[in-house]
Amino acid sequence: MRHFPLLGLRLTTPRLELRLPSFEDLDELADRAVEGIHDPDSMPFGVEWTDVPAGELPGNVVRFNLGLIAAWRPEDWHCNFMVVYEGRVVGVQELSARDFAVTREVTTGSWLGRAYQGRGIGTEIRAAVLHLAFAGLAAESATSGAFLHNSASLSVSRKLGYRPDGLSVQNSRGERAVQQRLRLDRDDFVSLVPVEIHGLDACRSLMGA
Repeated sequence: MRHFPLLGLRLTTPRLELRLPSFEDLDELADRAVEGIHDPDSMPFGVEWTDVPAGELPGNVVRFNLGLIAAWRPEDWHCNFMVVYEGRVVGVQELSARDFAVTREVTTGSWLGRAYQGRGIGTEIRAAVLHLAFAGLAAESATSGAFLHNSASLSVSRKLGYRPDGLSVQNSRGERAVQQRLRLDRDDFVSLVPVEIHGLDACRSLMGA
C-alpha cells in the first residue's frame, strides 16, 4: 500500500512470518482468542481483556487491532504483528514505542493461542521483533514485563538477555499481583534465531527512525 507501507513490513524466521494484519488475519486471530489463551483461573495480562463474555471477545480483538493501525503516529506507535505458523495466524507479537526518535527504546508484548504454546514460538517471535528493533531501527534498549506467576514469559526474557528492572504491584481481578519489570540493552541481546526483515526502508519515518 503506497500511502501506508507498514502493511508491507514482514519479519521471517525459519518457522514463522510476522506481518501486520489483513481482515482475514484478524478473523483468524479472533478465533485463536476464543479457543483460549490461558488457564481461566490465572490472568497473565495487566489489562484483563480476556475476561469478557465469549460472544464479545472476537469483535473486541478485531476492533482493538484495527484501532492500533488507525491511531499510528511516528511519535507513538504499536506494531501488532500477526504470528503466522504453518499457514495459520496463531497469535500476536507487539513492538511499540513512544518518542522513539529521542528515546531509542521499544516495548514488547505477546500472546499465543494455547494450542500453540510450548513449542518455542514465543521465544522465536520475541527474538524476531528485537532483531527488528536493534538491527533494523537502531534501538538502544527494550523493555518488557510479566507477573511473577507467568514463568513461561519470564523464561523467554532470560533466554534473550533481559535483566530485572524492579517490581511493580497492581490490582489483578481484585487481588494484589506483582509484576517483574525487565530491561534489555542492545549489547546484551542474545539472538537465538536467524531473522530476515522485509519492507523496512519505506517504514522508517513512520516509526521515528
